[in-house]
Parts: sequence; C-alpha cells; structure tokens
Amino acid sequence: MASGGSPWKGYALVAIVIVIVLATTGVWNPWPRVWSWVNTSQPIAGDAARWQQRIGGSPQSVAIAGEAVIVEYRTSVEAYGLTAGVKLWDSDADWASIAGDGKDAVVATGRLLTNGYQVLDPGSGAVLRADTEATAVWTYRNALLDLHCSKGSECRLTAWTPRGSKPLWTVDTGGIGFVLNAANPDLPDSRQLTADRVDDDVARPRQMPSLIGLPDDGQIRVVDTATGRVAQTVRPAQDQRVALAGGRMLTVTGTPGDGTCYYSVVATDPPSPAAVWKRDGLNLRTADNGADCKQERDPAGGEDVLLGVDPVGREELLAAHDGRVLWHGAKGENVLGVNDSYAVIRDAGKSTLRGYAFARGRTVWSRPAGENASAALTPYAAIIVSRKPDRVVAVAPGSGRVLADVRTGAEVFAAGPGGMIVVSGRDMAYLPWA
Repeated sequence: MASGGSPWKGYALVAIVIVIVLATTGVWNPWPRVWSWVNTSQPIAGDAARWQQRIGGSPQSVAIAGEAVIVEYRTSVEAYGLTAGVKLWDSDADWASIAGDGKDAVVATGRLLTNGYQVLDPGSGAVLRADTEATAVWTYRNALLDLHCSKGSECRLTAWTPRGSKPLWTVDTGGIGFVLNAANPDLPDSRQLTADRVDDDVARPRQMPSLIGLPDDGQIRVVDTATGRVAQTVRPAQDQRVALAGGRMLTVTGTPGDGTCYYSVVATDPPSPAAVWKRDGLNLRTADNGADCKQERDPAGGEDVLLGVDPVGREELLAAHDGRVLWHGAKGENVLGVNDSYAVIRDAGKSTLRGYAFARGRTVWSRPAGENASAALTPYAAIIVSRKPDRVVAVAPGSGRVLADVRTGAEVFAAGPGGMIVVSGRDMAYLPWA
C-alpha cells in the first residue's frame, strides 16, 4: 500500500468483492432489501391521509371518477380504488379524460395520432363503447362530445350521455381548417384561474356549456348543445376576440390609442346579432399589457362568470349571460378563484382571503393567509395553498368550514365529494374531508 494511503479503502474494496461473489452465487443477496429501503415512501400528508400508494411514475393528470381514482401517464392509464387505494386495472393509452359524475362517471381513453377512442368503466376498466373514427373528444359532467372528420373536409359533432350507446344528436359542422385531436382540445371559452401546486383541471369535469365554438381557419362555428345545431358562423376582425360563456357569444374589441388599449365587450345570443349587453372600458385580460392590443387569451372566469378590470384598474366579476356586476373590488383586491357560485378574494393587504357568495351578495367566510397564498375553487371545496411552511387547506365554499388542513408540499390533483387526491413524486394519497 502506498505511503499515506488509508487501509480502510482496501478493506472496503475487499468487502464489496465478497458481497458481489455471495450475491452472484446465490448464497446471500442484500440488494432487494437495500432497494426496498430506498423505495420506502415517507408519509406525504401526515396522519390526514386515508391511504397512500406508490404509483407508476409522474402523472399527467389524476381524477376521481365515482369510486375510482384514474391516473394518466404519457403512455398508460391506471385505476385505483378510492376506498383503500388498491390498484384496479391498467391500460395502454396516450390520454384519458373523465366524463359523467358519481355512478355515471366513465373514462374516455385513446392514442395520439390515431383516430378513435374507448369509453371505459372506471371501476373495472371494461369497455362500454368503442369508436374507431373520432379525431377529438370533449368530456363534461353531463355529456361527451366527439368530432368526426372525413379527410378534414366534412366534419360532424356528436353528443352522448356519458354511459349512452345512442347519440343524443349529431350536427354537420362543415370543413374544419385544422385538425382538433385527442381529449379536450382548446375551444374559445372562458379559462379557469390557476393556483400554485394545484392542477389546472382540479375541478374537472365541468358542466357542458349551452354554446360551444369550433375554431375553423379564422372563423368560429357556434354550436347550440341543447338542440344540436350550428347557430352561427362568425369571423372575428383582426382587433377582435370571440369567446363563448354563459350561453352568450362575447366579442371583445381592443383598439390601440394613446399608448394603451381601449376595450369594448358586446354579448349576443346566437343567431341574433342584437346585443344582449355591452360594456365599454371593460378589460377581460385577453391581451398582454401593451399598445398593440393583440388578443391571444380567452377571458378568465367560471362557466358563467367573467373576471374583468374596470378603467381605473379595479377587478370585477360579471355574469356573462346578462352583464350584471356580481362583485366590484376595492383597489388592490384580487380574485384568486371563481366559479358560477363563489369567488375567493385576497384583500389589498395580502393578509386575508375571503369567500364571496354571489347568491347572497356578501362575504360568507374569511381567514388569514400569507402573501404567497394561492387558491382554486372546485364544486366541493376551496383549496388554499401556501409556502414557508408548505400547507394545503380545504374549506367549504359556502361556509368556510375546514375540510382539511395539512402540512404538505404535495400537489393537489383532484377533488371529489368526499376528499382530495395529492401527489408528491411517485406517491399518491387520498385525504378525506373532515
């Protein structure tokens, strides 16, 4: 041994050689126990979790479908039981999306760059219905829509109940200028507000809107989903953006001038061109700040509620169907989450969050929160996330009653009637409501 060298290095090398020899000859193999120790999961939500399960990788999405938890990866789908977290089934698929609610829930799955999809039972994975031609699917709480296009020139949109075997209606939509594909491709509607460490689709699936718009090479075909007909086809001007919300077609015009943008919003009831309501000076944040007024985003809000900014920079919430102001904020107040019934608002001092009920026209709960807190609204809970320390709190939207309060850095992926699913790395846990 060289002068100054440590004899322990030699001993360690000899020990490693002996272990390898013993393992390869089958006399003694410590590696399974070592890897088992390395892979042992730590609790990601303390004692609040009913169960915690190791899953197959980092999920693309997680959703609660009836009594099952559906985990979507890039090339596969798995289902776990909601009661105990036991794996129920798996399937090869590139995408998965939930339609229906409760016992009527289903899982639509398909492959990218391949037409067709399957409708599966969430509990068993059994195929309830299969399609071999659809290019795109949209999933809702009360329906499923699919789009069939023959060489891109002739398309038809079909509506189904989630577990239905016969169409509710089918409408010809003409040619579509580009191919809509996979699950829930973006449509011109309102966009949900998002929160830190909460999945963007945590409130999935939403109710099917009464009007949807199919983009078609610079124009939009407006489909009435109640009757199954194309109600109107519109081509927005270069300074306009069209979005469908609250059963209305919103045309937002941004006019540059004096180094800023001047906005106007007109709401119509297709096919009538007459204005149901209109507002000058209402900024729906469809464009970035700047003088070019290029509108590249849909308005933010809930299904029938729009988040806007008045001419003096104060946020306000409006009913999309009639233009009523549901809430007008004070200077510095911000809306963090909103749906058709409630809003979560942060005060100007950044120290308090409060829940506002549109039906009552007043604040229904209030609680302290740090400046870095964010929030998301689901039909079942308002989810509040903060950092330093990492914490997730869920409260009842209408009363503020605490449903869960957990120290965790996990991301909230899904919320259901009885609890929420959180994920950290490859660990998934179910946190029931208190």
